Amino acid sequence: MSLRDVTHKVSDGLLDFATATGDGLHIKVGVSPIVSDTPIIVTGDMDAAKIKSRLGLSPLADSVMDAVQFGAGRVFCIPVAATTQGKIGEIAHDGEGIGTVAVTGEPTNAFGVIVKITGQGGLNTAAFSVSIDNGYSFSDEITVPLTGTYEIAGTGLTLTFTEAEGEDQKASSFIVNDTFSCKTTAPVATNGDILTAVDKIKKFTQEFEFIHIVGESTLPLWQAMSEFQIELMSEYKKPAFILLEAAMPTADEDGSLDDWAFQMEDDRKKIKNTDIQVCAAWGLLVKLDGTTQSVNLAGAASGRYAMTSVQKSIGKTNPEAGMGFPKTKLLELLPAAYDNVIIKMLDEAGYMTFREYDGLDDFFVYHTKMMSPDGSDYRYAEDVRVRNKIIRETRKKALELKNDDIDLENIQGELEARAKFISTPLDDMVEAKEMSSYETTVVEGHEETFLEDETLRIKIRYLSRGYIREIEIDLGRASLNA
Repeated sequence: MSLRDVTHKVSDGLLDFATATGDGLHIKVGVSPIVSDTPIIVTGDMDAAKIKSRLGLSPLADSVMDAVQFGAGRVFCIPVAATTQGKIGEIAHDGEGIGTVAVTGEPTNAFGVIVKITGQGGLNTAAFSVSIDNGYSFSDEITVPLTGTYEIAGTGLTLTFTEAEGEDQKASSFIVNDTFSCKTTAPVATNGDILTAVDKIKKFTQEFEFIHIVGESTLPLWQAMSEFQIELMSEYKKPAFILLEAAMPTADEDGSLDDWAFQMEDDRKKIKNTDIQVCAAWGLLVKLDGTTQSVNLAGAASGRYAMTSVQKSIGKTNPEAGMGFPKTKLLELLPAAYDNVIIKMLDEAGYMTFREYDGLDDFFVYHTKMMSPDGSDYRYAEDVRVRNKIIRETRKKALELKNDDIDLENIQGELEARAKFISTPLDDMVEAKEMSSYETTVVEGHEETFLEDETLRIKIRYLSRGYIREIEIDLGRASLNA
């Protein structure tokens, strides 16, 4: 026994700081040359160079940069090894030099490679700069190596300079302003590879709100991810929606996107899941690293989800909401035929789309449509996000009651007290204006069934926030006598 003295008991939690909810946190799954058995964490204070160092020059890094640029504070990243390597297109030479430049290797991403000659000569004399973003930015000047080979760091690509054979011609091998250009495609993972990667999420212990599958995809993967989402919820108790990217369309011979839009409508009918969202919007985006690329805008949308309360639409146009995408960053929507007719078709089908409004400066998410069944109460991401948060938070409280004992002399009263305890997080959600109100009731009849099945049954009904989707204004001139 210790001697009597002064002791302290520390009471924690008195300041009522918020507990972790998983709001806005998400997991990205995408192709990357980086190998990791555990998710790689990227935070919003990392610059482009840091993100690339963690994820490589890859589709996954590109998407993470988009998310960070538009609001994400933390992203959990699961890299997937490519099954199909990227391809290198034919080299186009523009200029009078008689030397050649070859591009070889296995590209880690989709690049627009341009080699621009900045100093005349042959090997060890000529100079060049190189762009991997279609000429939007170039490296510093580099002397053509004596070996003739130069590795573009992080790209998986090697340049091979071959000078003219004749001694008298070597000085004219490479001439200032000559260019050598080609495009590469990004490496691609199979649907099976993606499913193997997302399987790791089943054992992921951090709370998160949604999963973003990086890279263009089609109906078979959407269907597979729908099945995965159902399993993730039913078996592993992880309520999360899944954001996917539609493949960019190719215009018809007449320049329209009608045939493609009709096919998208047909594909949509084969998915009926409130937790699946497919982004069918593309744009020319100035990225975090200063490059300009044509991208699916799901990465940008994921950043807006990350910075936004669950009940708020990321399509909110109020300037104070900060949901717009400035035209200094999102230069234009793609492809050129992506007009209001196509946007309306995709929106009504249930895809996420982007648009611009005459009178507003920015581009915006039009509607955050989910691939919900007909008649669903959960047609928009904001509806799904609120519902999933209710599930996450009430589950955590309910778990505290497992194997709790009650007084059998007052079964209904005892269970009502537990129901009130489970509903505690909903009071916080009402106060935070994440929903308008709620009511929790204990299902009647427990007196007859409780001893046999030992189950607490409660019913929660909540009133969500309301949303202005359209505005009608009756305008007319007033008479003098009015």
